[in-house]
Amino acid sequence: MQIQDLPYPDPGVPDTRSGPRFLWWLFRNQLGGQLKSLSWGLLHFSSVAALPFCVGVAVQAVVDRSGTRLALAGGLLALACVGNAVGDTYLHRTAITNWITAAARVQQLLARKAAHLGSALTRRVAAGEVVAVSTGDVEKIGWFVEALSRFTAAVVTVFLVCTGLLVYQPALGVVVAVGLPALALAVLPLLPRATRRADTQREKAGRATELASDTVAGLRVLRGIGGEELFLDRYRSASQEVRHAAVRSARMWSLISAIQVLLPGLLLIAVVWYGVGLAREGRITVGELVTVYSSVMVLTYPLRHFEEIAMAYSFSRPSAQRAAGVLSLQRPTDTAGSRAAEVPSGDLYDPQTGLLAPAGRLTAVVCGDPDAAGLLAERLGGHPSNEGTSVLLGGVPLDELPLDSARTAVLVQDKDPVLLSGTLRELLDVPASGAVAPREALAAAQCDDVLAALVQGSLDAADPMDARITERGRSLSGGQRQRLALARSLVTDPEALVLDEPTSAVDSHTEARIAQGVRELREGRTTVVFTSSPLLLDRADRVVFLHDGEAVAVGVHRELVNTEPRYRAVVTRETEDEAALNGSVALEDVLQELEEIEEKA
Repeated sequence: MQIQDLPYPDPGVPDTRSGPRFLWWLFRNQLGGQLKSLSWGLLHFSSVAALPFCVGVAVQAVVDRSGTRLALAGGLLALACVGNAVGDTYLHRTAITNWITAAARVQQLLARKAAHLGSALTRRVAAGEVVAVSTGDVEKIGWFVEALSRFTAAVVTVFLVCTGLLVYQPALGVVVAVGLPALALAVLPLLPRATRRADTQREKAGRATELASDTVAGLRVLRGIGGEELFLDRYRSASQEVRHAAVRSARMWSLISAIQVLLPGLLLIAVVWYGVGLAREGRITVGELVTVYSSVMVLTYPLRHFEEIAMAYSFSRPSAQRAAGVLSLQRPTDTAGSRAAEVPSGDLYDPQTGLLAPAGRLTAVVCGDPDAAGLLAERLGGHPSNEGTSVLLGGVPLDELPLDSARTAVLVQDKDPVLLSGTLRELLDVPASGAVAPREALAAAQCDDVLAALVQGSLDAADPMDARITERGRSLSGGQRQRLALARSLVTDPEALVLDEPTSAVDSHTEARIAQGVRELREGRTTVVFTSSPLLLDRADRVVFLHDGEAVAVGVHRELVNTEPRYRAVVTRETEDEAALNGSVALEDVLQELEEIEEKA
């Protein structure tokens, strides 16, 4: 896999049993790239390690006044330099390729999991944690995968050089062969503490990221209630904790780095001291002493990769554990699509609550508990948060359909839909039947003032469809964002459309026009609206009232207001004391109120 071939056609099925297993799975899935990196790494490190031998041969040739051996040493030195340059260049290319492809694979897996779980993801994992995993953690995982092949090449090179020194000069070779492994293993006792400090830093950074994400998402509300300073103080405190944790972690890694500098220096002193004694005794030549000394000095370069791999693993292991935790999440009723891919049609029925939405009709659902309404809306879309009886569309269980088919058949618009940044044309460029044009959807959702606001905010856009929407539509009001999201849902024209409080942020006059527009545009299609708005309820063909998780009353709005006290209490916000005092609300009053609103609209 090369960078230009990304994204992967299929990123595969990861091993999410643990962080190390996930890292091993990533390594196995890019074995070809790792072998390329290892090969170029061996060329690079062996060329570097050959330089002391060439220098030693040259020094001895000068001592012996041999021009032939000096020319041979020069040729070998030039060859080693070429190998060093070529190996280093392609080692860097292949290593970075491994890094980017590993990170891209993890990001694809996370994106696929987010699409698979839908809104259930943020119910089980904090949004800030998901952001941290898909950014910082992905980078650390890629770092370890990239460093692994270079570390392996460094290990092989150190082993070969130690073996060669034992053969070339046994007396000094023994010192080097014993000293180098000791240098590599000297920092092992410090790694557990360094890893714990790195884990603490990552945990605190994740909390600070989550706090910042939540604060930005609720900034409009915070400004309204004057809570900006409170949350700013909280973020200051969290960021200071991250800083202190980072300093403590950096101190430990600086100690490890100091040891990696000090111990090779001591080994060099020992080699020189012992080698000079051997040279005085005539047991080794000057060239051999220079070769061994230079070899030890040069080997400090591949030894640095021992420190790097320890640091990379310490940082990537908890990151891999968190990524594996997110990737291991499953839909509670996922049957992997035991039925063939199809888009069924017919009545939408929930056996658990008894809710029935007849095909081609506009059904309004009134539920006193907003959270219960949200969970029911998810279940109607075929991706519930908890296990339970499957919803049926035309008698076909949605849980048994492939996920793509279920989501094509039933579209659920959440209570708080998200608008992605980009142009309005890009926002409405969604999978759709083609039967509903974007202009028709915008008109049904009463977006005229939204289009005017977008054009006014985008000076270079004459066509409203080319106007840009900021991240999450922050420059728009809540009602404007809600109507754009509704238009996007209408464009898709699904077999069944489920809307959860689609007009909660708009005024009554606009709401009346939206109700009429949705009814006309969705004529002949199944539409379910969770609402307690009398305007929407009065436009519905059928109203279902849910109480304690069961459908207890079915009819039209005007009939239920007059006959069902519990329904009336939810729709009119009537308290029990008011009901006892006033008896019941007269049907004529409700009708008169609706007629007045319709006339004004």
